[in-house]
Amino acid sequence: MQRAYFDHNATTPIAPEVLETMVSCLDQTFGNASSIHHFGQAAKQRLEAARRQLASLIGARAPEVVFTSGGTEADNMAVLGVVRAAGPRHVITTAIEHPAVLAACAQLEREGAAVTRLRVDGAGVVDPDDVRLALRPDTALVSVMHANNELGTVQPIAEIARIAREAGVPLHVDGVQALGKIPVDVDALGVDLYSMSGHKLYAPKGVGALFVRKGARMAPLTFGGHHERDRRPGTENVPGIAGFGAAAELAERETASDGERLSGLRDRLEYSVLDRIAGTGVNGEGAPRTPNTTNLYFDGIDGEALVIALDLRGFAVSTGSACSSGAITPSHVLTAIGLSAERARASIRFSLGRSNTAAQVDALAGALEASVAHLRRISVHA
Repeated sequence: MQRAYFDHNATTPIAPEVLETMVSCLDQTFGNASSIHHFGQAAKQRLEAARRQLASLIGARAPEVVFTSGGTEADNMAVLGVVRAAGPRHVITTAIEHPAVLAACAQLEREGAAVTRLRVDGAGVVDPDDVRLALRPDTALVSVMHANNELGTVQPIAEIARIAREAGVPLHVDGVQALGKIPVDVDALGVDLYSMSGHKLYAPKGVGALFVRKGARMAPLTFGGHHERDRRPGTENVPGIAGFGAAAELAERETASDGERLSGLRDRLEYSVLDRIAGTGVNGEGAPRTPNTTNLYFDGIDGEALVIALDLRGFAVSTGSACSSGAITPSHVLTAIGLSAERARASIRFSLGRSNTAAQVDALAGALEASVAHLRRISVHA
């Protein structure tokens, strides 16, 4: 059986160029980047080259890029670090953030901070005016994701940044699902902190980064040596970071062309499903979205059952965030946009990537039609 992967928002395969870079680094550049001898300095050069590659992708200056173990650590470093540096104060975020942000905010509440979680509209977009209205004299941070991991909806970050800047409040953006899918320029957006993750960008798992604008105040989360300009102690994962840098360079060349091709395939899938299968619709329709993501509901179907049925036919999809896979409660993102618990559980996320083709999309549509018909038939007779 030939298999097709439609779950790129969960993770991506490592690009050949990235793998080649990592193997070279593992084989030849084994030194500790903090050592002053030849082997250490060779590792340091690879580390700083990757920092420049990632900075170039997001329009930042290399010293503003801090490498982390992934997007979750980057989110925690930003949210906890900024607010703890300011003291127990007030945070503004949204109801559809990734658990890495929502759980960090919940921890701040336990430490005495106040948190405002803004509602979104039916397409999953926050109103910038709601951010303005939620601001208080003691607001220490605004944290709004760039693109939602389940819906693909893109938030009006530049407008939110202007509002936050006028109030003198730093803005953190979780950019994990945006980087490499849409253009990112931290200066044009006006953000102060921006979280990134390698494995969403055809780089390995276990490496991420946080853009920290010069002058941002952050309390440390971990303690040790003076790595990453005293932002994040610990010996750097040089092979992983080098791979992340190679992926960033690849993304800088290919984001525009990838986006154009993938948006066409996504639309092809949506049109085919809506035309061939009754009781379906697009969650988040009408909002700006990342070009590779669609979230569809199939009324009368259990989403987990449909994921399994499609896997048996050779197609990998998901019901939402991989970090929440197996959860009994419906997606907090889908209920936040107004879906009933039943419809939220009947929704599937399809996230496309470089390996997907029109033939795979057409085959997936056919598998969906057959699987939905079968599941609806057996549910009627159950």
